[in-house]
Amino acid sequence: MPFPTERGQSKSFLSGASKEERLSGDGMEEAFERRKTRRPSGESAGKVEELVVRLAKDGNSTSKIGIILRDQYGVPNVKQAVGKSVVQILEAHGIKHELPEDLINLIKKAVALRRHLARNRKDLISKHGLEVVEARIQRLAKYYARIGVLPAGWHYEPEKAALLVR
Repeated sequence: MPFPTERGQSKSFLSGASKEERLSGDGMEEAFERRKTRRPSGESAGKVEELVVRLAKDGNSTSKIGIILRDQYGVPNVKQAVGKSVVQILEAHGIKHELPEDLINLIKKAVALRRHLARNRKDLISKHGLEVVEARIQRLAKYYARIGVLPAGWHYEPEKAALLVR
């Protein structure tokens, strides 16, 4: 049943209007924008940069560094705190990984699926999963070669993938 509004018109709450439109206030998107632009209080930019370098030298991956900084040091976003991403900070200090982290994770997943398929040859669902993961690896490698992160001739070879991951 429609509800009357101030102007005497009727408006139904089931008319397709979103919850934010029906309620007074800024809505979710504006609240997110306000939260996003706030500078995090806590560690200074120089101290965060030192922490990133030290954590990388301890053998942590870039995502693990971000999680440690968030959980233990109260830095919600490294890029907001410092102005550079974790990868940019590491490159500025001469620490560079041979392969990007997301590509390494996909290769690990492909190696695990190949190991599983070696034992379970009739598992067609996993076979399809392997095809999907390897297609993602190919797309990502093509992108990274295009932007210069990987050498132009680099391509994924399943036989050598297990050696890359170890």
